[in-house]
Amino acid sequence: MSDDWPQGWYRGESAGAPPRGPRSSSDRPPARRGAWPEQPGRGPAGRGPAGGGPRPPRVYGGRRRRPRIGRIIATVVVVILVIAVGWYFWLDGKLHRTVTLPASSSSSSGTNWLITGDDSRAGLTRTQQDQMHVGQSQGELNSDSIMLLHVGNGKPELISIPRDSYVDIPGHGYNKINAALGEGGPTLLIKTIESVTGLTINHYMGIGFGGLVSVTNDIGGVQMCLKTSVQDSYSGSKLSPGCHNLNGDQALSFVRDRHSFATGDLQRIQDQRAYLKALLNKSMSPGTYLNPFVAFPFSSDAAGAISVDQGTHLIDLLQAGMALQNPETGTVPIADPAYPTAAGEAVEWDHSKALEMFNDMKQDQPVPTSMLGGTSVG
Repeated sequence: MSDDWPQGWYRGESAGAPPRGPRSSSDRPPARRGAWPEQPGRGPAGRGPAGGGPRPPRVYGGRRRRPRIGRIIATVVVVILVIAVGWYFWLDGKLHRTVTLPASSSSSSGTNWLITGDDSRAGLTRTQQDQMHVGQSQGELNSDSIMLLHVGNGKPELISIPRDSYVDIPGHGYNKINAALGEGGPTLLIKTIESVTGLTINHYMGIGFGGLVSVTNDIGGVQMCLKTSVQDSYSGSKLSPGCHNLNGDQALSFVRDRHSFATGDLQRIQDQRAYLKALLNKSMSPGTYLNPFVAFPFSSDAAGAISVDQGTHLIDLLQAGMALQNPETGTVPIADPAYPTAAGEAVEWDHSKALEMFNDMKQDQPVPTSMLGGTSVG
């Protein structure tokens, strides 16, 4: 090898520099920028710190972001919970707790709801009243729909009571049961139901014409499938056979229609049960409650349209709504659907079978399937 080649090139020495001898620690130049720092306390062969302990974990850039993402997620969850809790109490405060439950010395197992649909025109303009064929209010409310919901240990049971049922209204004598609402409001209707069934009513829920229209429109209509066409000039219902997505006006006409059927009001109460179930199934579906643009208007209108007893809260209504999604259904046993009375043609119950049905509900026992006719849309 030529002696002219610069010496120390592999040591970073300049050409012509004198050979380097051993350096003391004080002669060492400072570490160059970007060079690896000296590792203090390293053990033999560079394996961990002196003493043979484990090497400290390295912190990589990707891991530093995890706590920040976690905090963001936690913040979002807290915000959602705060909004949900606030919305719950706001809706709970919108409920019309205008109904007083009568004092009752009797008791029954489970929880019993009295659910009514009355002919209140509140929320409807004069034009809407004409378009929906509901006429003008005569000053007294009548119950177009009366249902008993029993919730106990078994499957919920929903029993319709025909509005023309001929019963003894406490303090007013015998009359059609829907007259009780007009003569003494919900309290008298509850007292009448308790008297003729032996059940204790724990909660009351009522909704008028305008409320039904608004909540139906809020969720984009409700689908109902008909076996035959319906044409009723009284209610304004005009629907062909098949499935229809009913808007609020059509829904109101549908649940009021009794002239399209040979059995009149007995078929109408089945249609009312079917519509109530379809309405609640859609309102409690993910497509509704996960969509704030649907859930907020619906829940707000529903809370504002419903009249309840003073002890009912939103959680009670949610539990009732879940029970109404798939209950056993039927109508109080009837002996004569055209019973002549001083109040006109009425409905006479089969009192022995009706007593058996309500005794089973009172003791929280399943009602025999022979008494539960189910629900068939007209």
